[in-house]
Amino acid sequence: MSSKLNFSGHESFHCRSLWLKKGYDFIRENKKFSNTDAVVYLGVGKNMVSAINYWMKSFGLIDKENHLTRIANFLFGRNGVDPYLENPVTLWLLHYHLVKENIASIYSLVFNEFRKKKLEFNKFHLQNFLKAKCEETKTNYTASTIQRDISVFLRNYVKPQNINKNLEDYFSGLFIELNLVEHLLKYDENETDWYRIENKEREDLPAEILLYCILDNEQYEDSISFDDILYGYNSIGNIFALTAKDVLDKIEQLTKSKYKISFSDDAGIRLLQFNKKPNKWDVLESYYAE
Repeated sequence: MSSKLNFSGHESFHCRSLWLKKGYDFIRENKKFSNTDAVVYLGVGKNMVSAINYWMKSFGLIDKENHLTRIANFLFGRNGVDPYLENPVTLWLLHYHLVKENIASIYSLVFNEFRKKKLEFNKFHLQNFLKAKCEETKTNYTASTIQRDISVFLRNYVKPQNINKNLEDYFSGLFIELNLVEHLLKYDENETDWYRIENKEREDLPAEILLYCILDNEQYEDSISFDDILYGYNSIGNIFALTAKDVLDKIEQLTKSKYKISFSDDAGIRLLQFNKKPNKWDVLESYYAE
């Protein structure tokens, strides 16, 4: 992970589902987020223009020079497989890239580290953890910036409890239907909301998407230990909050697929091995084509 952490840039707006397609089309028209006509073209306020730019970068849909990336073209291009995010599998894919890119630091920190320390937590637990990580990495921060980032993080994943103010917010959190972050029906003495990110078997997460994520991890070679797949930094076990059983079941599916993959368990040493590594884009294209 990068040495300096980032908790700002979203202007306190969580990512709406149509923003990524809007941002993609905007860039493809050779527009710049800094242009004065960006507000008119995107049909949002000035702060939202900045937020769309932030989320495009955070999901790895544009690079540092604001050029569209391959995953952006794959999803949102002229022949994009799911430009309007109608397939829940695409949301899993976007969640993976958001955590892996580590531009919006809270997502990598929560799924790779924090949830292992606190299965059930409230905002204050997360706030204290993030402050400690800032001090550890010598990152300048303000309490208000971290508090806003936590609020945005939760709005991306958790259905709001109070919908009287804005009905749109009730439905607009990008990852609500993934059920990764649960709101618990319990409160402490300060009436603070509690949350949980629990390892589960996720039936709506296909084995092929996990294979793409494994192939996308540059740290992996042709032979990968099961522990690395389950517990390593940016592993599928961490990012998707999966049980060991679910990972094993999905690996078994992959060993029976057209991809040349084997899995061994010899004296407690469990290894996933590629006879010949498939191309990760071929895996994605094949899945969406089917």
